[in-house]
Amino acid sequence: MSVGYFCLILHAHLPFVRHPEYPEFLEEDWLYEAITEVYLPLIFIFQNLHNAGAMPRIAMNISPSLCEMLADELLQERYTRHLENLFELSHKELSRVSREAPEFLPAAKMYFEIFSVSIDLWNNVYNRNLINAFRQLQDVGVLEIITCGATHGFLPLMSTTQAKRAQIQVAVRNYEKHFGRKPRGIWLPECAYEEGLENLLKEAGLEYFVSDTHAILYGTPRPRYGVHAPVRCPNGIATFARDVETSQQVWSAEVGYPGDPVYREFYRDIGWELPIEYLKPHLHRDGNRRHLGLKYYRITGKTENKKPYIPQLARERAAQHASHFLAERIRQCYELRNLYNGHKPLIVSPYDAELYGHWWFEGPQFLDFFFRKLHYDQKEIEVVTPGDYLDLGIQIQTQQPSASSWGERGYYRVWLNERTDWMYPYQHDAEKKMSELARYYVNPSELERRVLNQMARELLLAQSSDWAFQIYQGTTVEYASRRFRSHIHRFYLLAKQLENKEINEELLVEIERRDNIFREMDYRVYV
Repeated sequence: MSVGYFCLILHAHLPFVRHPEYPEFLEEDWLYEAITEVYLPLIFIFQNLHNAGAMPRIAMNISPSLCEMLADELLQERYTRHLENLFELSHKELSRVSREAPEFLPAAKMYFEIFSVSIDLWNNVYNRNLINAFRQLQDVGVLEIITCGATHGFLPLMSTTQAKRAQIQVAVRNYEKHFGRKPRGIWLPECAYEEGLENLLKEAGLEYFVSDTHAILYGTPRPRYGVHAPVRCPNGIATFARDVETSQQVWSAEVGYPGDPVYREFYRDIGWELPIEYLKPHLHRDGNRRHLGLKYYRITGKTENKKPYIPQLARERAAQHASHFLAERIRQCYELRNLYNGHKPLIVSPYDAELYGHWWFEGPQFLDFFFRKLHYDQKEIEVVTPGDYLDLGIQIQTQQPSASSWGERGYYRVWLNERTDWMYPYQHDAEKKMSELARYYVNPSELERRVLNQMARELLLAQSSDWAFQIYQGTTVEYASRRFRSHIHRFYLLAKQLENKEINEELLVEIERRDNIFREMDYRVYV
């Protein structure tokens, strides 16, 4: 008999970045790095676990914007070139490191093997289409894939019900296009909830959503089992909230596993350290330095004197941490079951998928060890997805969740603040305009229909919460600001042409080529 349930939820999302107007574009590397360091390793590990009989069970959101990029032929072709470039560099590095820095040879050999295997997986096993690989993992029962907002728009900061509905409805339709079924659940973008969103989720046929700790903890009435059981909104939609203890254990670079001194140091990359002439064949045409993904140092500690990265040591530590994590979950389940008078607790652990492999290089190995130990070494914990838990028929408390997000302090400040407040008047005006035009054009011509559909795409892209987040964080402020302004500009440019009956089809074709997300778009979702 198990004493509790564990639910791992991975949130795989990237903003839609695709620039066919340039031969190469720096921000497209976000996708390429994630494919190499996160998605390929996770798919490979999950498939191997399944083949070995150590059946993993994971809920995973693959956001609609990420799905569209993974299925895009231009980006697939560009990623192939990117991967081949890294393979060539890693081969060259074997010779250089052997001569000049043999202490880095174990790491150099590891990268050569990684890129060799990645090329084979990408080209020959997955045929350059990771959507199909994820879909197959869902079909065999490894994954429960859920959806997100269409472009990860921050729903509580939208001005109209139609705008919020469109983010959800477009996401559900896109999920059906890629995965051949309807999604059961949704990861609310940024886990941002406000009262009433559950009605739009139910309308879209969804059964549950993933929220932050605050949603249940501060809901009304008080939760009987804290965040260690889902609750149902008054309309029947369930919500699953984040467990704080497991989040800190894995997320925190200070007290969590990723900060261990034997793990790989993220910030020491050869793209910034080796001679520029040596690197030039592997950089973009502008010759600017950038992350290349080959990192030879371990974290070591808060010091400039970093030690060489030893893959075997890091792998052994990942196994130790997986054992510790499992032991802690067993302890936590026993304690919570006693606290809740015999009720089996559910520990929900949601993470950005990019943590596993990109920020925490050893993260995929950790998951591999963890699921093997779950299968072979214990009987106390049962692994479930949110859908599995609902199917168990356990009685669930009805509650009105509290407004919340998983941003700083649990509310909305990360996305609405003194750095980003200039964005929302433009966004809100466009949201109202989109609904007005959608209601007006009941029987548009084919050209008018294309304009309206492209306006809907531009609005959705402008709404992406990634732009406000990047501005707040102070990371890629110029790019994020430009992307938001560009989509708002294109939206109003097309609206003006539509209203003036002066549609420039050549310009429309160019905009459609650039922002080709959601080819199944139907603007009437805004009615």
